[in-house]
Amino acid sequence: MYVRDFMSKNLVLITPESSLADAFALMKENRIRRLPVVDGENLVGIVAYSDLLKASPSQATSLSIWEINYVLSKLKIKDIMKTEVITVDADEPIEKAALLMQKHDIGALPVLEGGRLAGIITESDIFDAFIDIMGMGSPGTRITVEIEDRPGQILGIIKPISEAGINICSIATFHAEDRQELVLRIDTEEPDPIIEKLRLSGIKIIRYDIF
Repeated sequence: MYVRDFMSKNLVLITPESSLADAFALMKENRIRRLPVVDGENLVGIVAYSDLLKASPSQATSLSIWEINYVLSKLKIKDIMKTEVITVDADEPIEKAALLMQKHDIGALPVLEGGRLAGIITESDIFDAFIDIMGMGSPGTRITVEIEDRPGQILGIIKPISEAGINICSIATFHAEDRQELVLRIDTEEPDPIIEKLRLSGIKIIRYDIF
């Protein structure tokens, strides 16, 4: 699962010489909050809705509406855009994009392919990827079990499920405060027989949810 699988390729772009008014209009029209800034084919910056608000006159200003519009038309994107742009390659794992967003506290990353701008990936895209990773495409059962940090334990959990002829839609591990958990999503809405089988195998079931 890679960045290219979830990025948006329908880019809405703006140039450094565009005005704040142009940026506001583009964001409103396309219902987006960020615009990659390009000079020709080169990515030179990014501007977010919050950047536009910071640069705009305060609501408490004494300027008239005509004066405000004049200010917005004169301010240029090049004056407020961020030029140190954090990017990600289209062929990177989706997890790397998520880590970059978390590390730099940003909500979107321009995506490069062969050094050229190919798309953008946002927090919403990461949420979509998470839902996909957790196998949420169809009804089933989510089972959370406690595991120890030793070889072979996951196999011991998967084997009874496989022997019961039930498909595993997804599997992931999580670190809680005092334990490690394995979360499986299985393709059945009648999990009681497999839950009982896991318990008889010595597996500690923390909880299970059908949805």
